[in-house]
Amino acid sequence: MRTHGTYQLIGSRSHQCDATATYTHNGARAYVLCDGIGSSDAVRDWTRTAARRLARAAAHRADAEAGLRTVYEAYAAEPDRQDEFTRWDLPAACAVVAVTAPGKPLTVAWCGDTRAYILTPRGTFHRLTDDHNLRRVYQGNRNRVTSYLGATESDEERKAQVGHPAIESVTRGMENSRLLLASDGAYEPLEDSNRSLAHYLTGSARHAARNVAAFAIGHAGPHADNATALVADLRTT
Repeated sequence: MRTHGTYQLIGSRSHQCDATATYTHNGARAYVLCDGIGSSDAVRDWTRTAARRLARAAAHRADAEAGLRTVYEAYAAEPDRQDEFTRWDLPAACAVVAVTAPGKPLTVAWCGDTRAYILTPRGTFHRLTDDHNLRRVYQGNRNRVTSYLGATESDEERKAQVGHPAIESVTRGMENSRLLLASDGAYEPLEDSNRSLAHYLTGSARHAARNVAAFAIGHAGPHADNATALVADLRTT
């Protein structure tokens, strides 16, 4: 039986610049969601490649933070991203990565405002990530992110600027549960209308992902962002 599902809707944007990827290596499974910054062919294509690259790196290392950090640093080292005049024109994306591995806890890492949530068998719903945006830092604009894949700042540099590192991570003990990764276009409209995302996580993983994305677009109004959800059923055995 399929244990994960994804669903995407373009909203009112010109391009679908969200991307998901999964990858398994020696029993370690990585789930990735990237939200491209902007709306163009270049952003769409780069984000799809970045998501696949992240999934492979995280699965091979059996750890979300190690995988995200490896890819973050590789993009940061690109010569064009070191150039103050060209770096701002290059594609970038918010990213969240979750990894399960035999005998290890669930690991989640992120940069930007893509989110991870967990729904436990007891029905409790937890958000695992803390947004990297100006609302968190200065109670400012939530749409202005303060960290992202494609940036060049180190953890220390970013923390000195905005108070949080470039990459954050969390570890959680494994249990039978349902994981949700969501772009801001999927969670914001539901939160803004005082709806709990947990309400939509019913049925198969694919059905739950479709519920989240479709209802988000339904409540987003005339200027809907790309909405993407990835739902995975995690099992301890």
